[in-house]
Amino acid sequence: MTESLQIDPPDEFNQQLVNQVHPPGWINPQPQGRYNLVVIGAGTAGLVTAAGAAGLGAKVALIERHLMGGDCLNTGCVPSKAIIRSARAMHAVMQSNELGIQIAPGSVAVNFPQVMERMRKLRADISTHDSAQRFKDLGVDVFIGDASFLNRSTIQVDQRQLEFKKAVIATGGRAAVPEIEGLEETGFLTNETIFSLTQLPPRLAILGAGPIGCELAQAFARFGSEVTLIQSQSQILPREDRDAAQIIQRQLEQDGVKILLNAASTQIARTEAGKTIQIDLPGKQSEIIVDEILISTGRAPNVQGLNLAQAGVKYDEREGVVVNDYLQTTNSAIYAAGDICSRYQFTHTADFQARIVIGNALFKGRSKSSNLLIPWCTYTEPEIAHVGLYEHEAAAKNIRIQTFIQELKDVDRAILDGETNGFVKIHVKQGTDKILGATIVASHAGDLISEISVAMQSGMGLKKLASVIHPYPTQADAIRKIGDQYNRTRLSPLVKSIFNKWLTWSR
Repeated sequence: MTESLQIDPPDEFNQQLVNQVHPPGWINPQPQGRYNLVVIGAGTAGLVTAAGAAGLGAKVALIERHLMGGDCLNTGCVPSKAIIRSARAMHAVMQSNELGIQIAPGSVAVNFPQVMERMRKLRADISTHDSAQRFKDLGVDVFIGDASFLNRSTIQVDQRQLEFKKAVIATGGRAAVPEIEGLEETGFLTNETIFSLTQLPPRLAILGAGPIGCELAQAFARFGSEVTLIQSQSQILPREDRDAAQIIQRQLEQDGVKILLNAASTQIARTEAGKTIQIDLPGKQSEIIVDEILISTGRAPNVQGLNLAQAGVKYDEREGVVVNDYLQTTNSAIYAAGDICSRYQFTHTADFQARIVIGNALFKGRSKSSNLLIPWCTYTEPEIAHVGLYEHEAAAKNIRIQTFIQELKDVDRAILDGETNGFVKIHVKQGTDKILGATIVASHAGDLISEISVAMQSGMGLKKLASVIHPYPTQADAIRKIGDQYNRTRLSPLVKSIFNKWLTWSR
């Protein structure tokens, strides 16, 4: 029987969440014979694998030691997007004077406890989809407890031994904490604890300017925190193109975020004034004092305690479980999916890797993870979304490309919305209309990128995409305009000369 688990703050919504995804008093079933599939970890990859396999008639066991739903439900996508929505609402109200809506000075305020309560309520409501009871009703044997391999075909949980034909490791990752003198003693937040806050930190430092760091920096600044974003590299969002990252940097700075680039945090201490951070900057040293520190410097795989060596599964403490293109580990009976084995650490990647695992593990399929076309989005305002190759990746592979860019300042709907801060950029293979990659910076870039993803997945080239009629006015019209740009390049001097002669003759 599982023990009661408490999540801060201990209100009705967090209790509702726990009741769904780590129910107190849950009685683990008694294993009856060998399982077709045992899944360790009930985040997105594990849930999709277990539900899909059980739906196909497999005998499935699902093991989770903490909260079902994993990072996405509990400490990632769901809570972060809930508070980002509140931050966007606050920003929209503060900018409403530009749209002719007059707001009296001092009449608008953020109720941070209410923002967080709303998030907890929505998270609890959504948790039903990931609940232990739902998966039991789907025919899955749900075990709450720590899993470890006893050998190459047996897993132990709660003093029960589960024999398996195939197994899946889907234990995900956690926040990687850098080694900085005094950090542990001073105390810090990660994505696993920041959503437990009930009071807004007056001063917040964020170490790491990747997607999580930038999203939360903007949100907390809009709530009223004095935010300092500390990045060790020369740009924020280092994965993205510099022109895209610079747009986000300018917006963050307009929102009041202080950004320190090429900065290294060397020492942290608790003083009477707050938490003091010593920072090395190019040519100088600096010091800032804050009330809270959020660590957002990367992720580490959850490989501890699984006894993977006993199962013949090769892994790395930093990179996670080693898999081949079929998501098979060094033990041919064991697969992995999601953040534990993928460099694309997104919920939707975990979802589709799980689909690959179901076919490959249960039906001797040969689907390859490398064939997945994976878009992603950073949910700042504006958003950055990307799919396919970046320009530097094409250059590294000696692929010649042609790039088309449409600025939103020349798109009517963006002008009308007052959202001209962005662009659509599409790369095609030189001499063809084959789309190789795209980056979009726009208020709803995460929605817009799907049109390009569909085109790439279906083999639709830019020429045909240009023939798709888009409603007017929409910001997606930027994609059609890029198609027009491409079509104009096809009008060579020779073709234009032939057209002119034909039109002259036919008058």
